[in-house]
Amino acid sequence: MKFLLVGAGISNIALARKMAEAGNSVVVIDQRAELGGNCYDFWDQNGIDIHKYGTHIFHTENEEVWKFLSQFTQWYPYQHEVKALIDGQLVPVPFNFNSIEQLFPQKMAQSLIEALLNEFPFNKKVPILKLRESKDKDLQFLAEYVYEKVFLHYTVKQWGVKPEDLDPLVTGRVPVFVGRDNRYFQAKYQGIPLHGYTAMFEKMLDHPNIEVRLNTPFDKSMLKDFDHCFFTGAIDEFFDYQYGELPYRSLKFDFLTFDRPYFQSNSVVNYPCNYDFTRIGEYKYFLGTQSNSTVVSYEYPEPFVLGKNERYYPIINEENKALYAKYLALADKLENVTFLGRLGDYKYYDMDQAVGRVLKLAENFTA
Repeated sequence: MKFLLVGAGISNIALARKMAEAGNSVVVIDQRAELGGNCYDFWDQNGIDIHKYGTHIFHTENEEVWKFLSQFTQWYPYQHEVKALIDGQLVPVPFNFNSIEQLFPQKMAQSLIEALLNEFPFNKKVPILKLRESKDKDLQFLAEYVYEKVFLHYTVKQWGVKPEDLDPLVTGRVPVFVGRDNRYFQAKYQGIPLHGYTAMFEKMLDHPNIEVRLNTPFDKSMLKDFDHCFFTGAIDEFFDYQYGELPYRSLKFDFLTFDRPYFQSNSVVNYPCNYDFTRIGEYKYFLGTQSNSTVVSYEYPEPFVLGKNERYYPIINEENKALYAKYLALADKLENVTFLGRLGDYKYYDMDQAVGRVLKLAENFTA
């Protein structure tokens, strides 16, 4: 078959490879001049791998996804840790026993840790909104503290709404960890492509059955030249916004170079209660790069405005899911177009989830 893949992000790059290996002819187009969508990275003059659209850390429990991508890259074994500025101290997040001991007096910290262990399993994550439902007075205090200091203001900055107005799938991403594991993710497989994401994508697309056309906007007239189209652009845009726009959050990055070895103590520092930005990422940590200079990005969330900035995060709540369902009903009537990715599925995918979705999708088309 002859496939048109609209969008050269991680979903369609993975799909292109699977379809090409099955003997199909694949054309991948993207209106941008670069591969990888928001995962695109490049090397600066100091040998630092810069993630142009914000920090990207690969993590997964899915062995099939890990093995598939490992064909195209060697991994740098990186375990991601995040700190947050809370009451003037940099503490691990998700909030854990170490965070508690840093911020509270010794006896108080001990009581809070014991209360957590009495109610929740050790080494497990508890969503903050669930913690707030506890009847224990110590846990009620801790829940309100963490909610206020770690979660509330960060969420309002990031999403422009209160946590209660978001889908639990989103709010569940910011838990309290009942233990001492400082890692942000506990996934079995974690790492950064040793030569960068873009190099990995280039290898994935290096196949005689794949043609890539960058700087190429999609037009529906293209569909007639292909047996099937996989569309990772915005589903509401495909249907000319006939039910209105699906809401998204966008991001603005301020990249700064400092003539010193390091700017901060680890790769990502969150600022829940201070400043307009949500976090600062320092890129040399990801691959352990040694250099006399360092590059950081200040990350400012903002509303998505058509024609002004990029879509980053679908704002998932009941109202927006209902609007998406209307577009999905239109999509279901199309026999030769499949929507996927964050914009096509209107879902908050991590990279591994996007690839996992594609591997299953490819099975259906190549079986």
